[in-house]
Amino acid sequence: MNEESIRELLAGVQSGVTPVEEALSALKKLPYEDLGFARLDHHRALRTGQGEVVFCQGKQTEQILAILEHLGAHGVNVLATRLLPEKAETVLARLPRAQYDSLAHCLWLRPFPESARSSGRILVMTAGTADLPVAQEAVITARFMGHGVQTLFDVGVAGLHRLLDQQKLMESSDVIIVVAGMEGALASVVAGLVAQPVIAVPTSVGYGAHFQGLAALLSMLNSCASGIGVVNIDNGFGAASLASAIVRRIHGAQR
Repeated sequence: MNEESIRELLAGVQSGVTPVEEALSALKKLPYEDLGFARLDHHRALRTGQGEVVFCQGKQTEQILAILEHLGAHGVNVLATRLLPEKAETVLARLPRAQYDSLAHCLWLRPFPESARSSGRILVMTAGTADLPVAQEAVITARFMGHGVQTLFDVGVAGLHRLLDQQKLMESSDVIIVVAGMEGALASVVAGLVAQPVIAVPTSVGYGAHFQGLAALLSMLNSCASGIGVVNIDNGFGAASLASAIVRRIHGAQR
């Protein structure tokens, strides 16, 4: 339940369209609902502006289904991340209106309305094509949270000419998410070219000395360029969540 649905519910009570008992029934599960194996936070969107998201890794398929069904029953869209294709197939059979992105391993219950993409401009960039799964998770998460998203893929430091002619696109964004594996140098380069906040996402892409993303993580944390925030390895969702918070503060202040 988010701020908009609460307002609609209260307006219905005020106008007499919604009976008080019906409103009480809708509100009694706030702020959370106990399923035994999970406590669903229906109050999160009211507190933080970002609704509950289901992290599917380690959860059984029936648990994922129960969580999605209970969250979706409140009339809001729901995002599930780290959902493997074999589990997604079972979920889609039960929830045929849901949509699934096999590259990002993300599923959502309802289409993203075009009108919801007008809030802010988030640019998601990758150093290479191998970074696309993490980048796509960030793209879907940002769209789920109601933001406009542009993408710029395969512009890593092995060929800087691919990046330098994209200056206008970078400068037109509110926040830039840079997804990079190997040594993670792209984030430093981008932060040295623009005034926008840069959120760096190290990926577990690289050879042995890369240490499954640790080399890129340490490189990004030790960047000499200013204005970089770094999230955990392969955490496209976390990067988009941070970008969303920044964009909402920017456009909230402008209003």
